[in-house]
Amino acid sequence: MSSPTKTRITWDDLPVRVRAAVESILGDRVVAAESQPGGFSPGTADRVRTARGGRAFVKAVSPAQNDRSPAMHRAEARIAAALPATAPTPRLLGSKDDGEWIALVYADVEGRHPATPWHAAELSAVLSTLEMLATTLTPAPAVATTTAAEALASDFDGWRRIAEDPPADLDPWARDHLGELCAAADRGRAALAGDTLCHLDVRADNLLLGPDGTVTVVDWPWACRGPAWLDTLLTVINVQVYGGHDLDALLATRPLTAHVNPADVTGALTGFTGFFLDAARQPPPPGIPTVRAFQRRQGDALLPWLARRLGG
Repeated sequence: MSSPTKTRITWDDLPVRVRAAVESILGDRVVAAESQPGGFSPGTADRVRTARGGRAFVKAVSPAQNDRSPAMHRAEARIAAALPATAPTPRLLGSKDDGEWIALVYADVEGRHPATPWHAAELSAVLSTLEMLATTLTPAPAVATTTAAEALASDFDGWRRIAEDPPADLDPWARDHLGELCAAADRGRAALAGDTLCHLDVRADNLLLGPDGTVTVVDWPWACRGPAWLDTLLTVINVQVYGGHDLDALLATRPLTAHVNPADVTGALTGFTGFFLDAARQPPPPGIPTVRAFQRRQGDALLPWLARRLGG
């Protein structure tokens, strides 16, 4: 599980007008709220209960917590409103944007995050859900105008930034293969074409396992159009962070990745690895102090696997 932010605000920290707007969406008064762990947003992430026993999930943020977070919430509101009812995603009950605060109100989803290190049965359930989701979300809703190649263009230049200014602790294999890594990331970016709505941030803390074994995919601010296999790769990346599975065997046998050119998958993996290692050396974003350590953890975990796939 990724380390949660340590500065998350709660329901009680919201201005009265924001709480009133949420209650208007719910049609009832909120009498209890429980902040949820996981993730990195400094805004609220509360399961709430109303006077008549209703339940919902509320997330709200303003620029005071992080100047980029409101735009992410607004993007998520647009995407969530366009997701089909058949998709295993939370149902958006409503949103309120007053120009400063943006609040999203979802139907509450009972469940827990997958265990990490990942259990085989839970991983299989998640990957099967992503395969079904890719079918449901192809073609992508018209609201998704950004492509994966556009969304990841700067991220996949991470190896070039590293090559221009190599950190003193750069892995020796990576230092000796910077040209190859830059070229592989370029190939990965070129392979991101597709018309599936991709979540783009699938990891354990953005998934909920229900008591009946169903999987719900939550938190959609980064959603974009891309290849059907991209979210499967991102899940496998998260598995690698915690260890314990044969990832190449997974990629070779799952329907969405089995027939993708391995060099394209390796290229995308290269791009993500460079992004994590480059981003990890940047100052932490305001209100999100733990994200850089997690990015470094991801980059360090992926590098040995990437070296094997590139024949290092």
